[in-house]
Amino acid sequence: MLTPLDIQNKEFKRAFRGYKETEVDIFLDEIILDYEKVYKENIELKDKITMLTDQLKQYDNLEDTLKNTLIVAQSTAEEVTTTARKKAELIISEAESQSKGIIQNANEEVRNIRKEYEELKKEVFVFTTRFKSLIESQLTTMDEYYRRIDKNNSNTNVTDKEIAVSSELEEDKGMEE
Repeated sequence: MLTPLDIQNKEFKRAFRGYKETEVDIFLDEIILDYEKVYKENIELKDKITMLTDQLKQYDNLEDTLKNTLIVAQSTAEEVTTTARKKAELIISEAESQSKGIIQNANEEVRNIRKEYEELKKEVFVFTTRFKSLIESQLTTMDEYYRRIDKNNSNTNVTDKEIAVSSELEEDKGMEE
């Protein structure tokens, strides 16, 4: 490729009926200026293309890195999600197991309390039956005692001692009522 310096240093041979030298020199000077601008612009554009190509390579590398990062992030997110689901399922199953255990313990406690209640109920029934029998036997004994006293009073003379015992028994009977 020609440089502006090549155009400037170019010398033409003279011929008989050739072009006017001053007009050719002026035209060549204009060409040199325009060509120099184009030449510099071409160099700048090549530099710019090189720079943009380098940037493009950097962006391509960055894009590849981002793609790889995104893939890793997605796989990590999937692993985290899977792990979280498994943990949640494990926590739920443990909670269900614990709740079943608590319910079983509560049911067992309810059964024990009912059993204890039934035993107490039986004991109260036995106690009331025995107490009732005791009271009835005491009443029967008292009735017999009074009958004997009445029988003795009618058959024999009542002694002072018997009267005193009889009055004490009557007082005790009055207090119980």
